[in-house]
Amino acid sequence: MDFVRYAERSADLVNADLPDAEALIGLLNVRTWLHSQVVERDATSLRRFQKELRPVFEASNDSDEQSVVEQLNTLLAKHPVTPYIAGHEPGNYHMHVADRSSSVAELLIAESLMGLSTLVCDLGPTRLGVCDASPCTNVFVDTSPNQSRRYCSDRCSSRANVAAYRARQRAVSTSATA
Repeated sequence: MDFVRYAERSADLVNADLPDAEALIGLLNVRTWLHSQVVERDATSLRRFQKELRPVFEASNDSDEQSVVEQLNTLLAKHPVTPYIAGHEPGNYHMHVADRSSSVAELLIAESLMGLSTLVCDLGPTRLGVCDASPCTNVFVDTSPNQSRRYCSDRCSSRANVAAYRARQRAVSTSATA
C-alpha cells in the first residue's frame, strides 16, 4: 500500500465536486476497474464524508495536532477499515484497505483514512493544509522535506506570487508619486 498516495487521494476527494455518480467516475479516472461498480449512493456517501474530512485538513492547517488526531480517530471508529492481504500474482502480496465486498465509497473512505492516519503517524499531524491563495479553498498534503507547502497547486502558487509582486509594484509606484 502506498499510504502517501492514499493521503493525496483523500485531498483530491475533499476537493472534488461530486454531484452524481458520473462525477465520481471522473474522479476515479485511471482506476477503470472501479467504474462499473460506482452507484449513485457512492457519490452521496462521499459528499457526506467530504464534510467530515475537511475539518481534519483545517485543524492541521491551524497546527492543532490534538484535534487532527481526535478527528481521525473518530472517523476511523465511524468508518472501520477492514484490511486484507491480496496476492494478484503468486509471491506478490500486498495490503488492501477494504474487503472485496466493499462499495466504491467504502473503499475510498478506507483508503483516505488509512492514508491520512499513516501520514500523521509517520510525518506528523501538521502535514495537511488549506491553500493560502485567495479565493481557493482546496486542501493538500504536504510531503515536502521542510514542511513548507502553502498552496494546493503550482497554479495557485504562481497566481499568489504574481498578485504579491503587483501589490509591491503598486506600493512602490504610490510612494514614488507621493
